[in-house]
Amino acid sequence: MSEPLVVIGNGMAAARFVEELAATSLGRYAVAVVGEEPRLAYNRVLLSSLLAQEITASEIELKPARWWSDRGVTLRYGCAAVAINADAHTVTLIDGRTTLPFSKLVIATGSRAMRLSVPGMELPGVLTFREVGDVDAMAAGILGKGMRIAVIGGGLLGLEAAYGLAKRGADVTLVHLMDRLMERQLDPRAAGMLKRAIERKGVRVLLNAETVRIVGEGKAEAIELRDGQRIEADLVVVAIGIRPNTELAVASGIKVNRGIIVDDRLETSAAGIHAIGECAEHSGQCYGLVEPAYEQARTLAGHFAAQQVRYPGSVLATNLKVSGVNVFSAGNFLGGAGSEEIVLSDPGLDTYKKLVVNEGKLTGAVLYGDTADGLWYLDLIRSGQSIDPFRDDLIFGRKLSMRAAA
Repeated sequence: MSEPLVVIGNGMAAARFVEELAATSLGRYAVAVVGEEPRLAYNRVLLSSLLAQEITASEIELKPARWWSDRGVTLRYGCAAVAINADAHTVTLIDGRTTLPFSKLVIATGSRAMRLSVPGMELPGVLTFREVGDVDAMAAGILGKGMRIAVIGGGLLGLEAAYGLAKRGADVTLVHLMDRLMERQLDPRAAGMLKRAIERKGVRVLLNAETVRIVGEGKAEAIELRDGQRIEADLVVVAIGIRPNTELAVASGIKVNRGIIVDDRLETSAAGIHAIGECAEHSGQCYGLVEPAYEQARTLAGHFAAQQVRYPGSVLATNLKVSGVNVFSAGNFLGGAGSEEIVLSDPGLDTYKKLVVNEGKLTGAVLYGDTADGLWYLDLIRSGQSIDPFRDDLIFGRKLSMRAAA
């Protein structure tokens, strides 16, 4: 008889986990997936393309409904889980009557958009950018070309929102608290290049700009900055980061810090209950990125298939197209004491590469424009192998480096 396995969350981590589990243990578990959003699992990375009308909503779906049914998965989307009884091994759904028993439980509730703690945040016309519903709300708010929109936040989500809105013909101003865009993923030089690329797309960018209030009578009309500057806006989009969804775990007595605390088997403090993705915290780290979530999904599926696997943590890496520009970063890309930098820049091609080397090993990388060798650099960082045999050609990529080492 199949073991009952419940997955709470129907996002990218959950979908990858079920895919990995189906490849190794099809039939061993009776899988039920419970998702709060009223739609099939989708690729959040493509939300800006959806907002820009470059693709349709069906194109961001990760798997069609038939895929889930073919693998015997009971899929309940638009149906939130509201309680976990860790002792009785049951999950209660939002109707208050339906309970799902489990032998094993996977919490993959992801995260939610953070909101600014400033006056005016609750005004109509103030939106966040995290889900398909947010895209729908933004699209409904774009009344015509030239509509003034303020985007608060210069990380990935803010840039993607600004790009999508500008593509729709809006007059977009992006304000960011820090001194450079995507400061967690890019060094100052790459961030400066990205700023210029964003501005060429018609987005006004203000750095070192702190929003202190959202102004309006009955609806958002402007944002006010710490320096007194006022940015007129018919719509305000807040994209300042994400916060793990941990409420279910907290209410059930599972240990939580910033995220749901898990060990190397991705198990929580409650036996038989695991957590993966943006809601999970491993060794003090909440990743908030797709690749670590996929690595956790693969590890947990292997563990459920009785494989001797452990999750050692992930090397932080970003490999994305941001507002139409390819960017990549991994490891300690800012360098520091004892490290060396290898840099290649071609303004004519709008490309920039920086590799950080320490004691004969690659420890960090930033690529802007040309990211073709990003994953190879990531493998070198993860493996810790010596780069001495091909250091002279390392900056030129894998093909030349391997030829030199042969």
